[in-house]
Amino acid sequence: MLSVFFQQPYAPFLLLILSNVFMTMAWYGHLKFLHDAPLWQAVLMGWGLAFFEYLFMVPANRLLEARGFSLGQMKISQEVITLLVFVPFMLLLFKQPFRLDYLWAALCLFGAVFFVFRSA
Repeated sequence: MLSVFFQQPYAPFLLLILSNVFMTMAWYGHLKFLHDAPLWQAVLMGWGLAFFEYLFMVPANRLLEARGFSLGQMKISQEVITLLVFVPFMLLLFKQPFRLDYLWAALCLFGAVFFVFRSA
């Protein structure tokens, strides 16, 4: 069943989304959930979550490389997915206000997608 999943065209992008959820929690979750905890606990939480980030990131990158994506295309795709995961995380979990600058940043990333994929 797992091999069927990896053959799907959306598989690497779903893996990147899952990786980014763990990455975002590893990097920023301690600010919400371990705010008053000692630094060593925050570091251990981050390392523990980063393990799961890598469990999804490494197969995603291997799938993208096997499908002919260049390193630049993989990185730009990753950055777009990071923004798509991080903004809701920031708005919903941390209750940060939405700023129009996030939209402009997203447009810049979509411009990067255009340029990195236009010759593909």
